[in-house]
Amino acid sequence: MQDQQTKFIEVGTGEARRRIAYRYSPPAISGGPGVMWLIGLKSDMGSTKATALADWAAGQGIGCVRFDYSGHGQSSGRFEDAVVGDWLEEAAEVFKRVTAGPQVVVGSSTGGHIALLLLRKLMREDAEEAARLKGLVLVAPAWDLTELIWGEFSDEAKREVMEKGSYTLPNDYDAAGYVITRRFIEEGRNHLLRREPFDPGRPVAILQGLLDTDVPPAHARALATILTGGQTTITEVPDAGHSLSRPEDLARLFGLIERVLAK
Repeated sequence: MQDQQTKFIEVGTGEARRRIAYRYSPPAISGGPGVMWLIGLKSDMGSTKATALADWAAGQGIGCVRFDYSGHGQSSGRFEDAVVGDWLEEAAEVFKRVTAGPQVVVGSSTGGHIALLLLRKLMREDAEEAARLKGLVLVAPAWDLTELIWGEFSDEAKREVMEKGSYTLPNDYDAAGYVITRRFIEEGRNHLLRREPFDPGRPVAILQGLLDTDVPPAHARALATILTGGQTTITEVPDAGHSLSRPEDLARLFGLIERVLAK
């Protein structure tokens, strides 16, 4: 693996200022292609898939950047204080300030939602930067994340969020659970995709396990109806769950990235 030293950038101003940790390795050829990894909820840039992607990219001479959202990993802040808009802003700043040349953005679970929002934001606000984003590869994309979470809450959990301001969601990946705040749910509704379908204008490749209980296959399939333009494809893995971290799953992931890079 090519060594990637952790570095930091500052994002935001005033009390909203936060220190975002990232790791970057440049492409073998100046101006060559790169990949940008967007982590899942409560994951970090040292996860199995993120590390495997960095290793693979280095072997291919492709640049790679990965970072921790605020409230995650080595970045500043508390998870329960962050919202989707924060993570979108951080992704945009890392994309603009750290990467160069053509990029494929690869998002896992929550990262899939942020990847789609990033593309939409760049298309609306910065055509030059948007032109560098050649396509998306989404692993079990939890698009419209906050509504996906809210829809799984019991009536009791919803009341707790609305009346007490938060609810601790039990989770197999964290014994302490995930603290989901009312602010997180309500702010997330500013970033929904289903309210305004759009044409990404470039390939969007989805990798989805059919045994996934965190992001159901039907949710991933529905994304193809939200994204217009006919460039969205889904690769379904019959015996895979949510993590998609097995060697054979990683091989599929890298194959999808290669296909998007080749277009």
